[in-house]
Amino acid sequence: MKRKIITTADGSKTIHLEDWNEQYHSKHGAIQEAYHVFIEHGLRHMVLSDIRILEIGFGTGLNALITLLEAEKNGLQINYVGVEAYPVSMDEVAALDYCSQLQVDGHQGVFENMHRSPWEAEIAIAKNFCLLKQQKGFMQIEDGNMYNLIYFDAFGARVQPELWTEAIFAKMFKALKKGGVLVTYAAKGSVRRAMQAVGLTVERLPGPPGKREMLRATKTL
Repeated sequence: MKRKIITTADGSKTIHLEDWNEQYHSKHGAIQEAYHVFIEHGLRHMVLSDIRILEIGFGTGLNALITLLEAEKNGLQINYVGVEAYPVSMDEVAALDYCSQLQVDGHQGVFENMHRSPWEAEIAIAKNFCLLKQQKGFMQIEDGNMYNLIYFDAFGARVQPELWTEAIFAKMFKALKKGGVLVTYAAKGSVRRAMQAVGLTVERLPGPPGKREMLRATKTL
């Protein structure tokens, strides 16, 4: 599949998949979307200081990087599991240039280590951030009662509808601890109903630039 780096509306970059006309992050602003969905309505919503996070779609590593930055600012301890079937290349990591765009050039080595670290091994990326990358499909996730927070950042239902089904969200429900939260940029009614069908309590929230709404789901049972 053809891939190219494009610049989004906030000046930050993402990867565009030409065959699908789909991006890893919003064309309306990659960094803005990531902060709005996963930090503002996910990480900052948590009342814990020691947080286990599962990311569905590790991709460019942007969500992991901004989570690390937020953890450093607020004294959080993060254990981060990123699941990805098709890792990006180091050439793509360099071209995305996220540390410069975030004005954290001193973290470039840390960001590269996130991508260079071996798969299936837990690595201390920083003193308050442990990373475990797993290369597999999302349907292979079998974790139970492990995570406080899930970043659900799969490609959209338009191109991969199988990733937005009750079967997938049943796995997310199982993976969450009681009181755990899942956040996603998606807001389709079919996605919300699939989440509710497996027992998640779902709320609509204002979306990032270019989207009217997003969803946050909580395991209240």
